[in-house]
Amino acid sequence: MDRLYKGIHIFQESYFKKEEEFFKRLSKEQKPDVLFITCADSRVDPNLVTQSRPGEIFIVRNVGNIVPPYDAIKDKNSVAAAIELAVMRLKVHDIIVCGHSNCGAMQMLYEDEQKLRHLPHVCEWLELAAPTRDFIMKKYSNSLEDIRQRVTEEENILSQLHNIQTYPFVKQALKEKTLYLHGWYYNIGTGSIYSYNPSEDVFEIISEDSMRGTK
Repeated sequence: MDRLYKGIHIFQESYFKKEEEFFKRLSKEQKPDVLFITCADSRVDPNLVTQSRPGEIFIVRNVGNIVPPYDAIKDKNSVAAAIELAVMRLKVHDIIVCGHSNCGAMQMLYEDEQKLRHLPHVCEWLELAAPTRDFIMKKYSNSLEDIRQRVTEEENILSQLHNIQTYPFVKQALKEKTLYLHGWYYNIGTGSIYSYNPSEDVFEIISEDSMRGTK
């Protein structure tokens, strides 16, 4: 905790003072362009990897970057509330679902239930990703563990992109072309980020060359 307290002091005395006018403007409203749904993993920092400033991305984090299908959770679905707020009130233009390498949540999908009985809330939450696990076990049951892990992480991103389209207001915004969906995969060890290309059904590395000619 001491490191965090020192960090607060450094922030207030250096960064905040230099950007005081920016924070005054920011304090009045937020106008993010992007809803960024990612894992709660402490190694994943959306603002760091995208070099975004405060106010530019609306971030939702949870175990396994999971998007419950519309009406899957009737009571207190905070992810649904955040999506609703981002799309309906904040009018974001893009939604990114970002998974990552060595995801503990995706590893837990394959662990014995008895080993996880002391984590009942986690188990219940991860059941939302059961379709991903079932698909991988059917198609990649004989694959090496590291390959299965990577494919599970990627397939989970695609599953959540599918789930988010079950929300009527998201479906409508996509139809009107006021909203666009993106699937990203972040490799923590290399710093590389891959974007899903639906026409080729593959995750392609995002690089300076790949972004030339785009906005």
